[in-house]
Amino acid sequence: MTTPSAVLKKALYGLGRHINGPGTNPPELIAAAHAGSFSITLAYELGAAGYTPNQIDTTATVTMEDIAPGWTMTQIHLDVVATVPEVAQCDFIDAALRAKGSCPISRALNANISMRAKLRPQANGGARVFNRANQGGKS
Repeated sequence: MTTPSAVLKKALYGLGRHINGPGTNPPELIAAAHAGSFSITLAYELGAAGYTPNQIDTTATVTMEDIAPGWTMTQIHLDVVATVPEVAQCDFIDAALRAKGSCPISRALNANISMRAKLRPQANGGARVFNRANQGGKS
């Protein structure tokens, strides 16, 4: 498989987990696209709220189920950890929820999308982090 950017130039590609050795598959590619798209969308949402993230790490985990008419992507879980100077926890969660709803890949997929979003503690102690009971990042 090759893409116009050549990032995947002659990448080995197969269906499901049945690849011997290096290679990729559709769920892995969708997870990578979703994680990247979500991170970019979250950075945009934080910027629109007046914050500049130092780092956003997003992992997308895809769940495939063998249902009629065949293997189907039923669940995607986004696990987000970010370093955002001076952001309040509630502003970060609000931006993460907006990003989850407006991410182009999220909107394109017909799957249940869950999320856990948390801030990475600031090394310099400069962040304003407010803890609220039951303020979890899952929806």
